[in-house]
Parts: sequence; C-alpha cells; structure tokens
Amino acid sequence: MPQLIAARNAVGLAFILNGLCFASWVSRIPEARDGFGLSNGGLGVLLLMIAIGSLVALPSTGAAIGRWGTVRVLRAGAVVAAVGLGTAGLALGDSLVVTGVALLFYGVGIGVWDVAMNVEGAEVERRLGRTVMPRFHAGFSLGTVVGALAGAGLVALDVPSAPHLVLVVVVSAAVVWRGAAAFLPVPEVEESGRTSAARAWLEPRTLLIGVMVLALAMTEGTANDWLAVALVDGYDVSHAVGVAGFGLFVAAMTACRFAGTHLLDRWGRTAVLWSTMAAAGLGVLLIVLGGHPALVVAGIVLWGAGASLGFPVGMSAAADDPARAAARVSVVSTIGYAAFLAGPPLLGFVGDQVGTLNALLVVAVLLVPAALAVPAARKPAGQSVGSPG
Repeated sequence: MPQLIAARNAVGLAFILNGLCFASWVSRIPEARDGFGLSNGGLGVLLLMIAIGSLVALPSTGAAIGRWGTVRVLRAGAVVAAVGLGTAGLALGDSLVVTGVALLFYGVGIGVWDVAMNVEGAEVERRLGRTVMPRFHAGFSLGTVVGALAGAGLVALDVPSAPHLVLVVVVSAAVVWRGAAAFLPVPEVEESGRTSAARAWLEPRTLLIGVMVLALAMTEGTANDWLAVALVDGYDVSHAVGVAGFGLFVAAMTACRFAGTHLLDRWGRTAVLWSTMAAAGLGVLLIVLGGHPALVVAGIVLWGAGASLGFPVGMSAAADDPARAAARVSVVSTIGYAAFLAGPPLLGFVGDQVGTLNALLVVAVLLVPAALAVPAARKPAGQSVGSPG
C-alpha cells in the first residue's frame, strides 16, 4: 500500500505540473497575438502548432510505453516540453517562426507526457479499486488555476515572458523526472506494442470513446485558448481581467473534478456526463448572450463545471482493460487531441467573421455529438471501480 500511495502522489504531481506549464503559456496568448500583430485566424494557426506536435507523437506513445515503460516515456516528454515552451518564451514577440517551431516541440512533449501520466493514473485507479481519475485531472486543473493566477499577476506587473516561462518549465521538468521513480509498472501485453496499438484503432468502442473525448476536449480546449481573448474582445475588459476569467473557469472545473469521483461512483458515467454537458452548453450561452457581468460569471462557472469530467472519464473508459490500456489511451488521446488541432484555427476563423465572443457558440453545437457517444463509455460488466453506468 505505501508503494501504491507513493505512485498515486507521483501521478497527481505530474498532472499538476502539466497544468501549470500549460496555463503559464495560456496567460501569454494575448501577448503573443499583440506582439506579433496577429489576427484571430493568425493566432489560431500559431496555437495549431501545439496540437500538430501532440498529434505527431501520440499515435506511437502507447507502443513506446509498452517497450520502455511509463517512467522513461514520461521523463522524455517532460524534457521535450520544457525545451519547447522555454524556447517559445525566449522568442515570444521577437521571432514568429522560432516561436511556432518551439510550440511544435512543446506539443510533442506535452502529448507524450499526457498519455504516460494517464496510463499510469489508470493503473493506480485499477489497483485502488475506486474512481480517482477525475481527481488526477483535478490536479491538472489545480495547476492551471495556479498558472493562470500567477500569469495574470506577472502580466499585470509587466514581467517578461522569457523568465516566467523558462523558470516554470525547468522546475516542472526536474520535479517530474524525480517523481516518476515512484510509478508502478503497467501490465505487459501479450502482443507487441505496435500490433496492440494498430488493433486498438479498429475497435468500435474505443473509437466512439474517442469521438466523445474529441467533442469534450474541444469544449475544454476552447476555453483554454479563447476565453480570455473573448472576454477582452467581447466585453472590453483588460488583459488581466480576461486571464482572471480563465482562472475562474479552471477553478470551477477543478472543484467539479474533485466532486466528480463521488458522483461517478454513485450515478455512473452516463448520467453524470449528460448532466455536465447540459451545464456546459448553458454556460456558453450565458457568456455569449448574457450581457450582464453576473450572468457572464455564472456562465463561466457552469462551463467550467460542465467541461470537467469528459476527458478523465474518457481516459478511464479507454483503460478499462488494463492489459490494453496504453494502446487504447493512446488512440483516444490522439482522437481527442484532434480537437486541439482543429479548434484553434476553427474558432479563430469563425471569430474573424462573427467576433471572438460569438464564436464560442461553436462549443454548444459540438456537445450534441458528444452526448450521442456517451453510452460507449459505460463500464464493462463485472468491473469494480464505480457503478455500471
């Protein structure tokens, strides 16, 4: 049990630091747009580099875990992410090309880091015998809260992006490297990692879970990339207030992820996911159409709560069979990260046509296919974590 607790804590730390790094970058997105003089569409293309990098790495990450284990793969991802984001911080406002290439490498690192920590988190959840994956993702959200608030404060104090981002990623990579030593070994698969990953792409349930995660990742990712900018453009608030709005979003998401473990064990995946999707849709409508600050704040909270459980439940569902967890998590993550590939440019180009704030309505539309795919995430009969739904 002490080894299991140590592994649980190490996984939680990996999630927290992943979120801290990401939110630190998010706090600098408006600066990137202004510093390079980009339109919303141009900013979307720049943000696209992170998703491209992740999608390059994700399909092979499951096979890499099968060959080298989660410890080595996580460490490699953290180092690449640190180099990429640190370089982006140094180049921000000076070289658009260097910033774009650096974000590409950051995407590779963050994608590898993401799959490895989710596979390890699923193994910890399986051994504990109860739902804990949302709490790991709450750790990611907690990291984004800290990163967003710290970023807002540093922006308000006119601290340059270079020392901010370099310090965050160097410390995070060092801590993750050390913490990964406590990880548990994941079950070996009988077939080769490459064959297992290829076969996972042919499984209807895995693909449907991927479709659900795709739409819900878009729901979460749109807020990550565009909420602060939408508040600045749509309501003429300051940059710091826009970043604080993003901080409120992730605070609501964090709280719901902590509460979600009990809700999922009590009511099951299907009912909880449908309820959170309805909350997210209502929240987006309030932000775009509410007009009054109180309604906008309520909308941000609802959107954050509604976006909280889709990705962690998708990861748990993909890893229901521990012997194929790495391959299936890799497939679902790859499909989900396609949201980060399509999302930034889609919202950017829509925003150029109808305004950044109105472009958020795309999220409400995408929740419909996500709701239709939710039944695929039901837990197979006979498993002990959570309820059957």
